[in-house]
Amino acid sequence: MQIQDLPHKDPGMPDARSGPRFLWWLGRNQLGGQLKALAWGLLHFTSVAGLPFCVGFAIQAVVDRSGARLALGGGLLVLCGFTIALGDTFLHRSAITNWITAAARVQQLLARKTAQLGSALTRRVAAGEVVAVSTGDVEKIGWFVESVSRFTAAALTVVLVCVGLLVYQPALGVIVAVGVPVLALAVLPLLPHATRRADFQREKAGRATELASDTVAGLRVLRGIGGEDLFLDRYRQASQEVRHAAVRSARMWALISGIQVLLPGLLMIAVVWHGVGLAREGRITIGELVTVYSAVMLLAYPLRHFEEIAMAYSFSRPSAKRAARVLSLERATDAEGSREAAVPTGDLYDPATGLLAPAGCLTAVVCGDPDAAGQLAERLGGHAPEESTSVLLGGVPLDELPLDSARTAVLVQDKDPVLLSGTLRELLDVPASGAVTAEDALAAAQCGDVLEALVQGSLDAEDPLDARITERGRSLSGGQRQRLALARSLITDPGVLVLDEPTSAVDSHTEARVADGIRSLRAGSTTVVFTSSPLLLDLAERVVLVHEGEVAAVGVHRDLIRREPRYRAVVTRETDEETDLADGSRHPTTNLSDVLDELEEIEETA
Repeated sequence: MQIQDLPHKDPGMPDARSGPRFLWWLGRNQLGGQLKALAWGLLHFTSVAGLPFCVGFAIQAVVDRSGARLALGGGLLVLCGFTIALGDTFLHRSAITNWITAAARVQQLLARKTAQLGSALTRRVAAGEVVAVSTGDVEKIGWFVESVSRFTAAALTVVLVCVGLLVYQPALGVIVAVGVPVLALAVLPLLPHATRRADFQREKAGRATELASDTVAGLRVLRGIGGEDLFLDRYRQASQEVRHAAVRSARMWALISGIQVLLPGLLMIAVVWHGVGLAREGRITIGELVTVYSAVMLLAYPLRHFEEIAMAYSFSRPSAKRAARVLSLERATDAEGSREAAVPTGDLYDPATGLLAPAGCLTAVVCGDPDAAGQLAERLGGHAPEESTSVLLGGVPLDELPLDSARTAVLVQDKDPVLLSGTLRELLDVPASGAVTAEDALAAAQCGDVLEALVQGSLDAEDPLDARITERGRSLSGGQRQRLALARSLITDPGVLVLDEPTSAVDSHTEARVADGIRSLRAGSTTVVFTSSPLLLDLAERVVLVHEGEVAAVGVHRDLIRREPRYRAVVTRETDEETDLADGSRHPTTNLSDVLDELEEIEETA
């Protein structure tokens, strides 16, 4: 796998049962890249380890006054230098490739999981945690995956050097062979403490990221209530906690690094002390002493990778655990579906509530609880957060359809839609039937003033469709964002369109025109609108009242507002006392039904 081949055609099905299992799965899926990095790593490290033998050979040639052996030693040094440079270059390339491909695989898995879960994701995992996993955590996971091959090459090199020294000079090789494992294992007792501190630091950093994400998302509201200073103090406190945790973690890693420097130094002193004694006794030559000394000195280089792999694992383990937690989330229904891919048509029916939206009809749904309305809207689109009876479209359960087919059949726009940054043309470049043009959708959603505002904000855009939209549309008002999102939904022209409070942020005059635009553009198509606005309800061909999770009444707006007190209470925001008065407890002239009758007579006369 090369970087230019990214993204992966298929990132695969991850083993998300735990963080270590996920890391192991990632490593297995990059076995080719790992073996390539291992090969280049062995070339690099063995070449570095071979330098002492070349130096010792050359020094002994000088002592013996052998010009031929000195020339041979110089040639070997040149060869080692070349292989060191070659191995290091391609080891670095392979390692970076493994790092980036592992991070890209994790990001693709997260993106796929986000698309599968939809809005249910942020109800089960904090949005800040998802951001933390998809940014900083993927880098730490990639770091560990790529460091495994380098560590393996370093460990094999250390073993080869120890064996080589035992064969080359047993008297000193025994000291090295015994001391090196001690060096490698000396820091093991400290690793659990370092890992716990790293976990604590990652936890605090994740909390600070979540707090920052939530603060930025709610900045407009915070400014409205004057809460910027309060949340700034909270973030400052969270940031200080991260700093303190990072300092504590750094102290432990500094101690581990110090030990990794101290112990090799002590080993080198022991080798030199004993080697000098052997040389004075004539049991070893000067060249052999220099060789062993140089080998011990250069062993510090591959031994540093023992510390790195421990650090990479301690930092990547909590990151992998968070990633596995997100990737282990499943839809309430099977995303593959048990039916063949087909887009059904017909009436939309929810057996759980008894809600029926006839095909080709504009149906308005009134719920007293906004949260219940949002959950019902998601159920109608096949995005149920938990297992329940499936919604039927033309008698076909949506839960049994493949996810792509279900989303093609039913499109749900929630009450808080998100606008991505880019041009307006890119915003409206969505999968669509082609029957509705961008101009028609924008006109139906009453986006004329929105286009003017975008053009004024993008002086270099002659065509309004080339005007840029800032991140999440923050430069626009809530009503403008809502209408652009509505235009995006209308242009797709789905078989069934479900709108959750599509006009809650616009004024009454604009709302009336938007309602008329929706009815005109969606004529003959199935549309379900969750709303309590009389302007939208009055234009609906069918109005359904859902009370306490069940359909309580069905009719048209003017009929329901006369005969159904619960419907009237939601639509007119009446209190119980006002409802009693409207039912006739006061003088007949104050009865709402009589007022509506008089309005109808006036309309007929006109």
